[in-house]
Amino acid sequence: MSETPPDRLSTNPDSPYYDADVLARNVGVRFRGEEKTNVDEYCVSEGWVRLALGDKRDRHGRPLTMKLNGAVEPYFRQG
Repeated sequence: MSETPPDRLSTNPDSPYYDADVLARNVGVRFRGEEKTNVDEYCVSEGWVRLALGDKRDRHGRPLTMKLNGAVEPYFRQG
């Protein structure tokens, strides 16, 4: 397995960018230089993250998200 996280990754099992093996390695995301813990999906090449908005849910029961543009730096956390 690669030592760098993929270009695009999602935590939603219905997404084509979901990868349970990569998520099990504890991926962290820095967005605009700040550590984010509520990232639902990210794309490094396009420069955006999709952040969950607290406990709010849509009509299908999925978390409501907000898409923000900026520098994205995924990494594998140690430990």
